[in-house]
Amino acid sequence: MEQEKKKGPGVLGLLLLGAAVCLSLSLTGDRAAAVTASAPAAVAAPRQAAAEGELPAAVGRRVIPLGKAVGIKLFSDGVLVVGLSPVETEEGSSYPGRDCGLKAGDVITHINGGEVDTIEEVQALVAQSEDEPLTIQAVRGQRQLQLTAAAVENSQGVYQLGVWLRDSMAGIGTMTFYDPDSGVFGALGHGINDVDTAMLMPLESGSIMPASVSEVKKGASGAPGELHGQFDLTRDLGTLYANTNLGIFGQMPQETVGSAVEPVEVASREQVETGPATILTNIQGDEVEEFQVEITHLYPEGDGTRSMMIQVTDPALLETTGGIVQGMVVSYNRDNTGNP
Repeated sequence: MEQEKKKGPGVLGLLLLGAAVCLSLSLTGDRAAAVTASAPAAVAAPRQAAAEGELPAAVGRRVIPLGKAVGIKLFSDGVLVVGLSPVETEEGSSYPGRDCGLKAGDVITHINGGEVDTIEEVQALVAQSEDEPLTIQAVRGQRQLQLTAAAVENSQGVYQLGVWLRDSMAGIGTMTFYDPDSGVFGALGHGINDVDTAMLMPLESGSIMPASVSEVKKGASGAPGELHGQFDLTRDLGTLYANTNLGIFGQMPQETVGSAVEPVEVASREQVETGPATILTNIQGDEVEEFQVEITHLYPEGDGTRSMMIQVTDPALLETTGGIVQGMVVSYNRDNTGNP
């Protein structure tokens, strides 16, 4: 089986890590100083968690709007089951992973009492145990599971469970805001989900890296476009501490952001109105530009993770992208998948 080490995710599939609208947004006129596309929810998420002692700092009422593309790499807390497959043996097909009760979307956290966070760790334990039963602890939603499975020897003499696992992901997304007081940043405005199971990836560790947009595939009716880019795996700008359905959050030093943009007040949901606005986004190289849009609809609080609907009206942005394209937040995904 071919796979990459967890410390360097390998390219194994294409995935958009998010929706189109996750950009820094400034209202025109005197309605408000600034908001983000998911501003009330995204800023509230780390603030609430910090109050519970889970996160390092709360987000203040003044943030720096960014709209800048960054590379994102995430390592999972445990290993995510993304599929189950037969093990082809001399006697025929066997399904040890499925038969023990594992399902796609389960997160394996321990085997034989020891914590596992990488595919390599699972493979080593399977190889050492051969056909001896393994005690597997896993999480399914809010439930804790304890299962027993014994690997079987395939026709090539390798012991396998017939379980496809993923332990890391990487891609390009938009960093939405930075709080200079706490050092907290928010990005994406939605969670990083597994491409196969649509499950929110459990975060053990992660970071953001410098990135640049290299090209735009223009969108058309019925065929959403996308942005493509690249990022530098060798240099981290900041670290992640949360992957939530409202976005990813982390901390980084202010010198990484620079002093070119002044902090602005975060608007409350009640201050946001439909009408003209501007967005900040990165559609070429590492340059952030401002474009005209129209806020056409506001969603009530509690309506999932949506805050507003935006229509692009800027001729330059329409000419380049055809609108808000897939990849205006994310261009591609890289992950680490294996089948122990």
